[in-house]
Amino acid sequence: MTAPSGSSAGARPLRKAILLDRDGTLNEEVHYLADPERFQWIPGSREALRTLQDAGFALVVITNQSGIAQGLLTEATLEAIHARMQADLARDGVRLAGIYHCPHHPRLGQAPWCGPCECRKPKPGLLLQAQAELGLTWEGSWIVGDSLRDVEAGRAVGLPGVLVRTGKGRRQETDLPPEWADTTYVVDDLASALPILLG
Repeated sequence: MTAPSGSSAGARPLRKAILLDRDGTLNEEVHYLADPERFQWIPGSREALRTLQDAGFALVVITNQSGIAQGLLTEATLEAIHARMQADLARDGVRLAGIYHCPHHPRLGQAPWCGPCECRKPKPGLLLQAQAELGLTWEGSWIVGDSLRDVEAGRAVGLPGVLVRTGKGRRQETDLPPEWADTTYVVDDLASALPILLG
């Protein structure tokens, strides 16, 4: 279910966090990305992560990866993609506190990954796991993604959300429920979200 890059919280002070979707939010949307060489950062996203880290946020990636259930990529391939992502960030002086993924699909694929789970967004299972393992506080924290299910997962634990128009976001913006407007912002990309996240 998860591949955290940080250790357990222990007695450390609670940390505010930016919970980030991956595909379409940090990197260019690719239909079931299954090759580290095809990983491409969305312009400005790496710089935005550095700014958020410098502001004291823990950076946590929360990503649905149902391609694993469907046999389109393996856990090993996913690890290689994330290793590439983290190596790029390390050159910028950025370290992710954790990377959490859901390998399941509710209907497609084979056991043990086919069927209902508690970790596939919009369910908040991975958010709660990250909170417990990384010592996160929801006070001052945000969730950012290109899908309404990202925002919905955040709302389930009381997090305000930012919907970015990269990836699927521009299409999904039109379906944003009016009642979410009080806690959901819509911006062009992660870099454009900085004034909101830092404000």
